Amino acid sequence: MSYPADRPTESVGTRIRAMRLIRDYSLAELGRMAHVSKSQLSRVENGEQPASPSVLAAVSRALSVDISVLHGQPYIKILQQEQLDAMVSPIGSALEAWDIELDDDPEPRSVDVLEAEVDRMVRLRIGADFSETAKILPGLITEVASAVRRQDTPGRERERAYALQTEMARTAASVAYRLGYADLARLAVARMGAAARESGDPCLVAIERFERAAITHGSAGRADRSVALMRQALRDLDDDGSQAVRAVRGILVLRAATYARRTRDTSAADSWIEQANEIAQITGDVELYALSFGPQWVRMSRVSDLNDTDDHDEALRRATEVRLPDHYPPNRRAHFWINRARAEAWTARHDNALESLENARDAAPQLTRFHPEVHETVGTLLRARNRASDALREFAQWSGV
Repeated sequence: MSYPADRPTESVGTRIRAMRLIRDYSLAELGRMAHVSKSQLSRVENGEQPASPSVLAAVSRALSVDISVLHGQPYIKILQQEQLDAMVSPIGSALEAWDIELDDDPEPRSVDVLEAEVDRMVRLRIGADFSETAKILPGLITEVASAVRRQDTPGRERERAYALQTEMARTAASVAYRLGYADLARLAVARMGAAARESGDPCLVAIERFERAAITHGSAGRADRSVALMRQALRDLDDDGSQAVRAVRGILVLRAATYARRTRDTSAADSWIEQANEIAQITGDVELYALSFGPQWVRMSRVSDLNDTDDHDEALRRATEVRLPDHYPPNRRAHFWINRARAEAWTARHDNALESLENARDAAPQLTRFHPEVHETVGTLLRARNRASDALREFAQWSGV
């Protein structure tokens, strides 16, 4: 498919306008309901200003739609091209049936073997390989569920089986959320919560709340509920002095800062960031539970937060100070380059922004292709020029903009 550079892209602003007209709201009415000024809303609709997460959350609440609707997810044409749409349904079916025991259920492999299989699947998830993850996930969900049902005696083996089931549901939630299937992602998070409570690992319970904050409340534009959920998770996860618990607490604090900023509570957000920095100095840079934390991750998260508040100059300044460690997982590297590209696009460094997007594609192609902020940044770059370069045109076609 050819992509004419002068064709307007369907942006978040375009979708907000369409939903506003469907609801028969004027700009002023929607602005009052969302507590966003009429002039700012007009700039967002016309593509003159990006819709920050806080504005997007407020508008989605006022319009009574999921944020994913405003982002235009799922990207069905790309999903069909990569045959990912056909892989989503079996994941949902496996999740819905994981507590049903059939007479012809095959004997599951041992917990030790399943642990190795789940570790491999988690590595695929971190690498943002949605295709391979989606292929193996339904069968693994079913087998792990069968293993859980056979663990009817309390003890460590039973907890290990539930921990694996927690990770299965978490992976399903991640894949569904990234591909834009909000309902399936919420089902997976609910399953994750039920399994985590039986795992004997308080960190897994906390991480379920971390995931739920984004998928259930964040995607519905309820950043206030996400902050409350982070507070609850922190109250329930006692600091036992171990690096693992402290790092998970740091992850929760950092996420609370992000959501507090989206509620426009700058004072609370700054306080959360200060706490995260203090914890990071104690833990150092660590990778655990398929998450990152430490001084480096706090700095990288700050770039995203500054973009969210439209302080793109400061976001870019901080991004240029980040040196990505060689060992950083592909999904983390891609997220950094996506955030840097966003700052570069909105500070008129268009060639640099495209280069950063290419770096994100090199790091994690599928994550980059389906990321809503990538689509917004590409749209920004297209609107900034009368004619797109061949490189930008190719990237726009590849990402489905």
